[in-house]
Amino acid sequence: MRRKIPASHTLLCFDAAARHRSLTRAAVELSLTQSAVSRQILALETSLGVTLFKRTRHGMELTAVGADYAARVAQRLGALEQDTLDIMAAGVPGGDVHLASVPTFAAQWLIPRLCDFAKRHPGITVHIDTRTRPFLFADTALDAAIYAGTPGQLQRWAGTHSQHLLDEEVVVVCQPRLLGARKSLKAATLAGMPLLQQSTRPEAWGQWFAQAGVEAPRALSGPRYEQFSMTVAAAAQGLGLALVPRLLIEPELQRGELVIAHPLALASQRAYYLVRPQTPGAGSAALEPFAQWLTQMADPG
Repeated sequence: MRRKIPASHTLLCFDAAARHRSLTRAAVELSLTQSAVSRQILALETSLGVTLFKRTRHGMELTAVGADYAARVAQRLGALEQDTLDIMAAGVPGGDVHLASVPTFAAQWLIPRLCDFAKRHPGITVHIDTRTRPFLFADTALDAAIYAGTPGQLQRWAGTHSQHLLDEEVVVVCQPRLLGARKSLKAATLAGMPLLQQSTRPEAWGQWFAQAGVEAPRALSGPRYEQFSMTVAAAAQGLGLALVPRLLIEPELQRGELVIAHPLALASQRAYYLVRPQTPGAGSAALEPFAQWLTQMADPG
């Protein structure tokens, strides 16, 4: 029975047009004419019996059904591309690990250590995507994920099992010049200084000041950043105080770009985990040596 799937070139045209919101830019990306892309979109709409795009004064926009279909097509084209790359690399002994990770942990902790893994397992290639929230492994080509969260959050991640890697110690840091000649700052002094906010943890400063026993009316005030890497960069530039996991700022502390502003660490239930699907046989054969190495790096003993 013939599958009800549009031709691949039709889907590629639709995907490009959906991403660019422009037939012209889609045509440039695909090395086609604008009319050729337009014909493919029209043919797809005719085949599906729905309108995927609507014209506006500013160009073209996806309809509601078009936006939903575009997200699904993009996901499957991405998976197909990854499968193709995997097959192309299949002749290389060792295999691949496709890993998802929270971005700052990958950049600050994991990647600086991957040279050691490459020396021990030269045939294994580790690919890293960024994910900050739980997802369905069945909808991706990912073998495992490094996730930062609480045990309760992990229990709600259906169809997975997790392995503890590292506990989180959250510390207050700043640019050295903010300390001056002092070794540290008093908690009451911190309450009146610029506080850099992590948008994913809006209550962090309030919790820290409560733990320190200090009133801080401005605990929620200050510039907000989505990722810890942004918060760390802002602190290193002297924009204010940052409350960040210590394991994410090891390079900055070693180089003297940041210093601990107060000895009190925020009590945290969060930790870093290696999460894998429970499905038997899921994940590449290269995942096990990577998981063993990762555990050793997290707890060198």
